[in-house]
Amino acid sequence: MLPEFILERAQELGLDLLAVTDHNSAENVAAMLKAAQGTGIAVLPGMEVQTREEVHLICLFDTLEQVTYWQELVYAHLPRLKNKENVFGTQVVLNAEGEAVGTNDRLLATSASLSVDQVVQRVRDLKGLCIPSHVDRPAYSLIANLGFIPPDLEVVGVEISHLVGPKEARARFPQLEQYSLVASGDAHRLKEMARRTTLKMDEPTVAELALALAGTGGRGVWVDGIQSLGVR
Repeated sequence: MLPEFILERAQELGLDLLAVTDHNSAENVAAMLKAAQGTGIAVLPGMEVQTREEVHLICLFDTLEQVTYWQELVYAHLPRLKNKENVFGTQVVLNAEGEAVGTNDRLLATSASLSVDQVVQRVRDLKGLCIPSHVDRPAYSLIANLGFIPPDLEVVGVEISHLVGPKEARARFPQLEQYSLVASGDAHRLKEMARRTTLKMDEPTVAELALALAGTGGRGVWVDGIQSLGVR
């Protein structure tokens, strides 16, 4: 998953918007932002946070400064433990050319001490956007771990995994009817990158993405060719 190869694969798939959402870290966002310059592919800086309830939340921002600030906040809420390289592998930090420039020795494969509510609210305070990850999966998802989507949780869209389409997801989980859906490869390998979500937006920003998920101002979202706006 080197920056050059990610961008080449994105071009093969016809993607023009990517989000970098490593687990509890944003160390490699800068490399992707630099590598994407001049390619015509926009990159949203982000992170996939694991909350204290062991729920995964996608956190998206517009700038490197925002996500770096968010990273420091998340790091402050992670246990002070070192990564077990024999179990989880080396957590490599890359530059835009795909060269290793360092390693992260924090234990990232764990939960931060932030709740779902706290993550959503603090990301909003930073002008970012939260999208609950792979809500159809039986582990590390909002529905599996909490049993429901809290009605007062300030999110307008949720992500479904590669395992389901939008119609099946809503049939299995009726509470998804009120939320717009996005689908991604949740790619940890190049072959897992996918083209499933189409967004109608004026520009590739978090604010425009929020409008698309809300279906306002002529914006919208489609998954697998099906309009996936929630009913509000």
